[in-house]
Amino acid sequence: MNTPEWFKPALAGAVVGACAIAIVGFSWAGWVGPGTASQMASDQAEEQVTAALSPICVQQARQDPQFADTFARLKEGRSYEQPNLLMATGWATMPGADEPMRSVAYACMETLDAGT
Repeated sequence: MNTPEWFKPALAGAVVGACAIAIVGFSWAGWVGPGTASQMASDQAEEQVTAALSPICVQQARQDPQFADTFARLKEGRSYEQPNLLMATGWATMPGADEPMRSVAYACMETLDAGT
């Protein structure tokens, strides 16, 4: 098979151009692969769920008759222990759920800290 003289340089240019477009796209243009896109969507969904459920946690905390005493004990704990202590109170356990949500406990503790 006889190929035209311009075919090899054109093919090389197309390959180099495709590589350059891919490098620019993934490096600077914000392109992501399916795994990264899935992780980003999962993270965003968790943030939205936490934002929606943390007011329920705050309400459950404020409706607790022993809120003042319990919150004072929470504040005495170290900052890294506070979400675990808050989860033990049951405030971060949503109605109908069996276990508390750690992300909700963090957001709830921040809101309670800001409100007192």
